[in-house]
Amino acid sequence: MSVDSVTDRRLTTLDRFLPVWIILAMVTGIGLGRLVPGLGVGLSAIEVQGVSLPIALGLLVMMYPVLAKVRYDRLGHVTSDKPLLISSLVLNWVVGPAVMFALAWIFLPDLPEYRTGLIIVGLARCIAMVIIWNDLACGDREAAAVLVAINSFFQVIAFAGLGWFYLNVLPGWLGLTQAHLDVSAGSIAGSVLVFLGIPLVAGFLSRRFGERRWGRKAYETSFLPKIGPLALYGLLFTIVVLFALQGDQITRRPVDVARIAIPLLAYFVIMWGAGYLLGRALRLSYQRTTTLAFTAAGNNFELAIAVSIATFGAASGQALAGVIGPLIEVPALIGLVYVSLALRRRYPHQEVFT
Repeated sequence: MSVDSVTDRRLTTLDRFLPVWIILAMVTGIGLGRLVPGLGVGLSAIEVQGVSLPIALGLLVMMYPVLAKVRYDRLGHVTSDKPLLISSLVLNWVVGPAVMFALAWIFLPDLPEYRTGLIIVGLARCIAMVIIWNDLACGDREAAAVLVAINSFFQVIAFAGLGWFYLNVLPGWLGLTQAHLDVSAGSIAGSVLVFLGIPLVAGFLSRRFGERRWGRKAYETSFLPKIGPLALYGLLFTIVVLFALQGDQITRRPVDVARIAIPLLAYFVIMWGAGYLLGRALRLSYQRTTTLAFTAAGNNFELAIAVSIATFGAASGQALAGVIGPLIEVPALIGLVYVSLALRRRYPHQEVFT
């Protein structure tokens, strides 16, 4: 369902056929990348923090409506939920990188470039698209905002150190081939500022001044439904651009794409399942269990791609592995959105807000 239906529960044509629109966006992007010479070069010519400006714009448009829906006066209720916060930190910064490291070595022992690219993906915790997946699955928006903010902070201080550990130190301990990652905390902080800071500030100001002018009820029943479709349009636009950038490589190297896809798909299922089962075990509400699951499963492919390009080059296998990430993440997490909504009917714990 689209983000609007989280508020009004009515399925529009966009809602009912969301998987179709996403598949069409992916096919369109790949087709454009194959059929229009130089399109990828043109799209990546103007960059923001190492990411194509069109992608950056698409992400900002995608995230703003959801962050405008967050009730910021409820964030204190989320930060007091210690089981949720601790579980999220453990899943994102202990379990997630370790699972991706293991899967990369299990499935790609003979392809070091792709293996390194996947490990970098595992280190880049999601701060963008996870907000969309969580909202589509009727998760807790306030909890998602808090967990994304925490992930952003840890990403700045921990990404480079974890990259050094998983690419250089741990393989040496295990007698495996070592690699190196050269990335600064400043560049990561810039990425976080652009992709989270701008839409977060815009969403907060919209909520603050919108409620002050119209009142909460009018803001949520009149203003939010009008801007809600922008999230879906931004998502589809971002998917088209991402796939257009590497459409030629994706279609010319189907075997490589398939080999990279297998550990990625396994990763999404394992991490989402771990988050969901942990939330159930902790007796969290459906909304917070869903948020825990999706924030554990999502990854910041924009950051992973930017780091891989800066360190290994735009034509490297590491960069290709990062680009293939959204190819698998989008349909996989859309599928998990529908799994979540199906499980919701029998979930014992619900939160009801007014």
